[in-house]
Amino acid sequence: MNELYGRPISRDSLKRRVGHMSQIAGARACVLASGAARGVEAVDVKTGSGFEFTVLPGRGLDIAWASYRGVPLGYISKTGVVSPAFFEERGASGFLRNFFAGLMTTAGLSNIGVPSAVDGAEFGLHGRISNVPAEDVAISQQWVGDEYRIVVAGTVRQASAFGECLVLRREIATGLGANSLIVRDTVENASVRPEPLALLYHCNFGYPIVSGASRLYATRGGVDPRDAKAAAGLAQHREFGDPQPGYVEECFYHRPETKHARAYAAVFNEELGLGAFVRYRTDTLPLLVEWKMLGEQEYVVGLEPGTSLLDGRSELLRRGEAPILAPGETRSFEVEIGVVENRAALEALA
Repeated sequence: MNELYGRPISRDSLKRRVGHMSQIAGARACVLASGAARGVEAVDVKTGSGFEFTVLPGRGLDIAWASYRGVPLGYISKTGVVSPAFFEERGASGFLRNFFAGLMTTAGLSNIGVPSAVDGAEFGLHGRISNVPAEDVAISQQWVGDEYRIVVAGTVRQASAFGECLVLRREIATGLGANSLIVRDTVENASVRPEPLALLYHCNFGYPIVSGASRLYATRGGVDPRDAKAAAGLAQHREFGDPQPGYVEECFYHRPETKHARAYAAVFNEELGLGAFVRYRTDTLPLLVEWKMLGEQEYVVGLEPGTSLLDGRSELLRRGEAPILAPGETRSFEVEIGVVENRAALEALA
């Protein structure tokens, strides 16, 4: 049974009341037509609960804008959405000039974290997969029994002549009355040689979800600072203040302790009684990066499930900490992103 506007409603009852489901919920394909975003394919999705978001097949099936009952959830950087046509994988600057952030930017598939060099090959900050347009994109919106399901799916191929061939098959699923979405990914090494894999779900939350009245909640476990700056702020890593000039970012590694291969993290605005969460599989995403960036205009908190630390490809290979995919091997990942409607919903996440 679906729930809309605080009341349960059956498939038959709803079909008697609307002529076309797009009145209430669904997915609508479009193409962005202005500025640096010109030509980027997009899919606007609404669930009928007030939860709405925009998937970008033209940017690796990442997610840009998202809101709940008119309240924005994610953070959009100063660049706005930028077409992959402008992307160069060059150190940190290439990624940052195309980093719209949004509700979710995918980092990888060959490098996450700092730029790196291996055997003369350069790997830029957070890799290039977010700047690869998807192929075989399909939208499904249909009744399955008494549930109305909405799915955007496609394939993102990171490949190079004489190099890697990593294929990401992504499905972003939600449904009528839902206030969350689920990203289900399978990464295949489609080449004939083993390939290191790096993957980070860069989920970004901004004002007003992030404010001086907001606090971080997460599955219990260890928390390690990334560097000396973060170490100095470790005791306050769950707290957020107002925007500060000249703020230097802090990153913390959360290592959840869970028996069910599932963990969560959420930012909850105590004054608004509203927040957002990320829930993820820990068998393939063993840690979560908390990115605390409270600068002016760069006012954002990232909750980022990932495969490894942000030390770059060369260092992870040196330490033997990079996951390796054999030829033909696949690995699956799952991340849910959604709304925390109230205190009760926050407590239910634990």
